[in-house]
Amino acid sequence: MKNNNKKKHDVQAEEPLNEQVAQEAAETTEEAAEQAPEQESEGADAVKQAEERAAAAEDKYLRLAAEFDNFRRRTAKEKLDLVKSAGEDILKGILPVLDDCERAIEQLEKTEASTFEKEGTGLIYNKLRSYVKSCGLEEMEVKGKEFDTDTAEAVAQLPAPEPELKGKVIEVVQKGYTLNGKVVRFAKVVIGL
Repeated sequence: MKNNNKKKHDVQAEEPLNEQVAQEAAETTEEAAEQAPEQESEGADAVKQAEERAAAAEDKYLRLAAEFDNFRRRTAKEKLDLVKSAGEDILKGILPVLDDCERAIEQLEKTEASTFEKEGTGLIYNKLRSYVKSCGLEEMEVKGKEFDTDTAEAVAQLPAPEPELKGKVIEVVQKGYTLNGKVVRFAKVVIGL
């Protein structure tokens, strides 16, 4: 019996504790309910700010990626252009040698030179010409065509031997050349009046 009395006493002592805990829980719930709208609005603001930051970061990323892609394309194009015109200066230096070979061949044809001299000079000229052609250097054909300031330079104007040659190239003083489509030396020409 003693044990039963002790249990009753413990149960009676626990009841005020339970009421106190229940009252504290109710107060906490009321406080939470009062703060809930404030927290929801703060949470919504935080979410909105996070979304804005994410959108700004994504925009920045896309712009950076596009800028890098443009940079990559530009440098690839510059490298390709550099490779195409890498030997431009060397080929420009060879052009006077080609001119001299052509003049030498013309002079040998006019004189009584031996066939060995003519063949030797022709052989050297053909090898040099085929080499520069393999590098992308091409001779411009301007004789008999309309005068074009993008490809030729007029050094003189003479009366045209035929009426249809007026305004056209009647003689080439110095040949013009292009390297991979780019003019490296303008042709020096005589135009018909």
